[in-house]
Amino acid sequence: MAGVEQPCYTLINFPTDSEPYNEMQLKLDLEKGDTKKKIEALKKVIGIILSGEKIPGLLMVIIRFVLPLQDHMIKKLLLIFWEIVPKTSPDGKLLQEMILVCDAYRKDLQHPNEFIRGSTLRFLCKLKEPELLEPLLPAIRACLEHRHSYVRRNAVLAIFTIYRNFDFLIPDAPELIATFLEGEQDMSCKRNAFLMLLHAEQERALAYLAARLDSVHGFGDILQLVIVELVYKVCHANPSERARFIRTVYGLLNAASAAVRYEAAGTLVTLSAAPAAVTAAAACYIDLIVKESDNNVKLIVLGRLSALRKEGGEAAARALPDLAMDVLRVLASSDLDVRKHTLTLALDLVSSRHAEELVQVLRKEAARAGSADHDDAAKYRQLLVRAMHKAALKFPEVAGSVAPALLEMVGEGGEAAAADVLAFVREALAAFPDLRPQLYQKLLEAVPQIKVGKIARSALWLLAEFADTPERAEATLDVLAAAIPLPTTTEEDKEESEKAAPKVDTSAPRQLVTSDGTYASQSAFNLPAADPSSSGSGGGGLAHALLGAESFTAACAVSALAKLALKLDARRAARALHLTAALLAQHKKNASSACGLTADDLEHAALCLRAAAARPAVVREALSHQARSALNALLQERASLRDNKEEEESSEAETVPVEAGITFAALAGAGAASAHHDMFELSLSKAVEGRTPAHEEKGKLSKVTQLTGFSDPVYAECIVAVNQYDIVLDVLVVNQTDDTLQNCTVELATLGDLRLVERPAAVVLAPRDFATIKAHVKVASTENGIIFGNIVYEVTGASMDRGVVVLNDIHIDIVDYIQPASCSDADFRQMWAEFEWENKVSVNTNITDLREYLQHLLASTNMKCLTPDKALSGQCGFMAANMYARSIFGEDALANLSVEQPLNRQGPVAGHVRIRAKSQGMALSLGDKINQMHKAPPQKTPPTAPTIPAA
Repeated sequence: MAGVEQPCYTLINFPTDSEPYNEMQLKLDLEKGDTKKKIEALKKVIGIILSGEKIPGLLMVIIRFVLPLQDHMIKKLLLIFWEIVPKTSPDGKLLQEMILVCDAYRKDLQHPNEFIRGSTLRFLCKLKEPELLEPLLPAIRACLEHRHSYVRRNAVLAIFTIYRNFDFLIPDAPELIATFLEGEQDMSCKRNAFLMLLHAEQERALAYLAARLDSVHGFGDILQLVIVELVYKVCHANPSERARFIRTVYGLLNAASAAVRYEAAGTLVTLSAAPAAVTAAAACYIDLIVKESDNNVKLIVLGRLSALRKEGGEAAARALPDLAMDVLRVLASSDLDVRKHTLTLALDLVSSRHAEELVQVLRKEAARAGSADHDDAAKYRQLLVRAMHKAALKFPEVAGSVAPALLEMVGEGGEAAAADVLAFVREALAAFPDLRPQLYQKLLEAVPQIKVGKIARSALWLLAEFADTPERAEATLDVLAAAIPLPTTTEEDKEESEKAAPKVDTSAPRQLVTSDGTYASQSAFNLPAADPSSSGSGGGGLAHALLGAESFTAACAVSALAKLALKLDARRAARALHLTAALLAQHKKNASSACGLTADDLEHAALCLRAAAARPAVVREALSHQARSALNALLQERASLRDNKEEEESSEAETVPVEAGITFAALAGAGAASAHHDMFELSLSKAVEGRTPAHEEKGKLSKVTQLTGFSDPVYAECIVAVNQYDIVLDVLVVNQTDDTLQNCTVELATLGDLRLVERPAAVVLAPRDFATIKAHVKVASTENGIIFGNIVYEVTGASMDRGVVVLNDIHIDIVDYIQPASCSDADFRQMWAEFEWENKVSVNTNITDLREYLQHLLASTNMKCLTPDKALSGQCGFMAANMYARSIFGEDALANLSVEQPLNRQGPVAGHVRIRAKSQGMALSLGDKINQMHKAPPQKTPPTAPTIPAA
């Protein structure tokens, strides 16, 4: 069996391309070299030992020639050397040479230099050999009375560590430290002493705190943090003490240190569920967010505030809505992520009582963001628009004040916020009939300033669809008449005006070289003027959108005019038909330029014009009633999707893998039970544990990779655990022979953007024995990688030098780095236009069903399909779907699937998958993954593993 893995206290980086060491040269440098050479030799020795090599011959050399030196750099390196060097013989007994080292420790503990004393005391905290520590205890006790606080506080830590590991060496440590705490004045020393009493003997720490409850505010922040931890543990272990100490926690909410206030707020809500406690803690969090300059800290505290809202229960539901307006103070931050989380939190907290005030604040923010010139101003306005949209849906009474503020942004139209504004207006016009006249009038006022064709199309559709009265239809026709120039000039007048106009010489200069041989220059001001009639635009605003934008906008305008004509009587409809003809004539006039209509748009416009003129009943029914029914169905579907998403988030149950152990807190004792729910321990374990991928919820056993065959002398398999920025290989090595294998080493190498952090240590395997070896690989980017290598071992008494077993390759899949994610259609299109790396993969599979291929693709690439199920339903013979995922490094991956079935519906599907990403590596790696997927059989949905709801 392999021994327990030793803890690591110091991380040292050594270059991998260093020269191989020479033991004789190292001995010579350590014996006879000057101080500089000894320092370099000692560094090399430390690196050799850390890499797994053993050089016992140098131990006595270092003791004789290096240990007596007084150089501070050498003493620092010696502390690292004594920490990592083996101190026991193979039979577990302490080496005789360590007696000399122990004497050197004792001299350093009595050294007049306080730095040497303090660093030696810190080093003693790392020793695990009681035989070395026992002779040093008198010197350690004496350091408690040293004049310098650096020595005293490290002496306390040394006593604490020794008592925790070997309490029989110093059984009176709590009493000794309690006496020391009573007379100590330095805050760092008091903190270390109080921390020891907290973990070693809580009664003494509690008695010390109880005697000084009124003076806690005058303590330093490092001591106040330990006091908060003590109060938390004492009150959870003994709830009757809460009334005694909760006032102290309330007082620490006003401490000078931000860290103390944060911990005190977190402790307060665990000690009391009263609305007053929740309000005080939330107000403290908000104050921290506003005053803290670090954006990472702001995001952390915002997350804590969101968790308080979810976990606070009824008390949080009663107390937090009153603080929704205070949360909006965080919008003063310039970071877009902070603002996004703030708006989400404020909308979750706000109640109907503060909804109107919330909207007013958001309107002021939108106006201020409109005048800002920083890069994220447009994105921030888009966030504000979406926030006001959600507020209007959540509280219909504020929709009347939201709509005017939002429609002011439509006129600018060139930013992404305008599309979100029209999405809100569409939903508000359909959902709030009482506000429809006001909204329609505001939209009419905003439409003439729209310059972008995409925004104009949406606005015209809304105007035509909700023109429920003849007055509204006439008002809309007035707006369009002002934007569409009517043809009033006849051909004869045009010819006469052309004859009367002075002729302008627009011919290019023929003489390019002057008489003296120099080149002639031509100014841009002398170039011929462009013909204004060729631009196709009849003015600014809506005229530019209708006449100078893309062809599809004009076709949509014709469709809107036809719908308006059908909603009016025959006499008034003639005006709409006249405007339609004028618009088509203007585009016909510009047919030679880029503003002319395409064939499809021309056919669509002609069909609308004929339908408006003939006015058949079928068309009137389709445009008047069926369009509104389709809109209501669309809005209902989106509302149901939002409701389903909220239900899924609220009903998420925590599950435990079937192989996880069961902790019986009632049988583990009071201390273990409280530690099981310890907030500090849980937060520490989460930080150390890192990210848990979704596929690892089934348990680690699903990630076992076989590295060697069952008939090899050494069998090996590993569990590949992908954390956020590194990969941990937990390799199980089994000796299948009857010989003892010495120096059994797993030698690994990487291919791709991976780097081996450390060389795994060698182990000795008895016959039929096994051991566990861990290796860490650093991940630099989201790309596929390969880890390969072999197992090297030596057989005791064998004639051959070494045995080698080649390992199977370990493929690090990109699927381990990416997670399914969601984004809006507008964000998807924007990223699709921005990302420059594209990889087009042709579909080559035996699957004949389109939905089956899509499910196989999603399961293999770990992406999420953004296209709704209703759009994918049916059997039309082709399918188009958008997919999206995000990597653990924050990179976005987009994919578009376009596949079709053959005409006879018998062969496999055909088509392609287009991948876009910001980095080349992600685009190529996803393409390789899809190509591998084509060769693999479709993944069947595995049966759901039995899970136990967490208590």
